[in-house]
Amino acid sequence: MFKRLFVDHPDSVNESYLQHMGVAASFGAAMLFGAVACFVHALVPGLCVKTGSGVVNDLHRRMVTHRTKAAHALEQGPANV
Repeated sequence: MFKRLFVDHPDSVNESYLQHMGVAASFGAAMLFGAVACFVHALVPGLCVKTGSGVVNDLHRRMVTHRTKAAHALEQGPANV
C-alpha cells in the first residue's frame, strides 16, 4: 500500500518522492496563479488578457511536451541527450 501511494507514480515519471512533491507543488502554484488571473479577467476583461492561457500553455509544455522529450531522450541513451 505504501509503495503504491508514495513510490510507484514518482518512479513512473523518473522522479524521487521529494522531486515529485516539488514539481507537483510548482504545477499547483501555477494553476492557482492562473485561476486568480482568470477571475481578475472575468471582473475586468481588459486585465490579465493572456495570463490564464499563458499559464495553461506553460503547464502543457512542462507536463506533456517536456516530459515526453525527456522520456524519449532517456530511452535513446546518453549519446542523444
